[in-house]
Amino acid sequence: MLVEQIWTANAYRNFNYLIACPETGEALAIDPLDHRQCLATAKRNGWQITQILNTHEHGDHTGGNRAMVAQTGAKLLAHKNAKDKIRGLDQGLGAGDVVKVGKTVELEVLDTPGHTLSHVCLFAHTDLPALFCGDTLFNAGAGNCYHGGDPIALYHTFIQQLTKLPDTTRIYPGHEYIINNLRFTLDREPDNAQAIALLSKVKLQDPNQAFVSTLALEKEINTFFRLDSPTLIRKLREAFPDLPKDLDPQKVFLKLRELRNKW
Repeated sequence: MLVEQIWTANAYRNFNYLIACPETGEALAIDPLDHRQCLATAKRNGWQITQILNTHEHGDHTGGNRAMVAQTGAKLLAHKNAKDKIRGLDQGLGAGDVVKVGKTVELEVLDTPGHTLSHVCLFAHTDLPALFCGDTLFNAGAGNCYHGGDPIALYHTFIQQLTKLPDTTRIYPGHEYIINNLRFTLDREPDNAQAIALLSKVKLQDPNQAFVSTLALEKEINTFFRLDSPTLIRKLREAFPDLPKDLDPQKVFLKLRELRNKW
């Protein structure tokens, strides 16, 4: 499996992706908002884009569909419940479906509601597994739930699906928000040594060669995985003095999401 992470350098800080089969050169474009960069990258690598996948229906992920289809004839895939939200959908996807690219690439579809209720992630069961996670999971953060989402659904996606993936899973998010997300981590958990060290490192990074996290690292630096951190819970009680004595993980997650919305 060949992966190109494409930095759009736009105001939304989007990443687009191409996943290609090394044998056939067939490629899948994920959320190709910047269709020109995606097409140029495919041409440079000698790849043919035959499929497009939208992780969800928001315009900063679907905005390149029409131009991409017009220039490649690629088939458009997305969550099966997004058929009325994404024009020209050729194939609706559900949990457990497999997206095949060429002869060698197979990507499992995960139904991951939260950011929206019709959101999918793609998981690659390779030697170094990979998760193409759209706006469900960011480096050191989680998707918001402003536009058609549900924070309780997002919590269940994290706990029931994401935490159970292999720790070696590489994380490929839909946006580059790592610096601000790490600052939120340290606002909530000032003694998080991993987050302190990583923030110093990524401040110097070029988004064209972005840092690629792993699930193991996310569990160390991402507040939305660290729901039992004593420091985090103590700071949460300072922000919300009326929290019950017995604080369950879902409540911690929801209060973190509430704080991040305003942070």
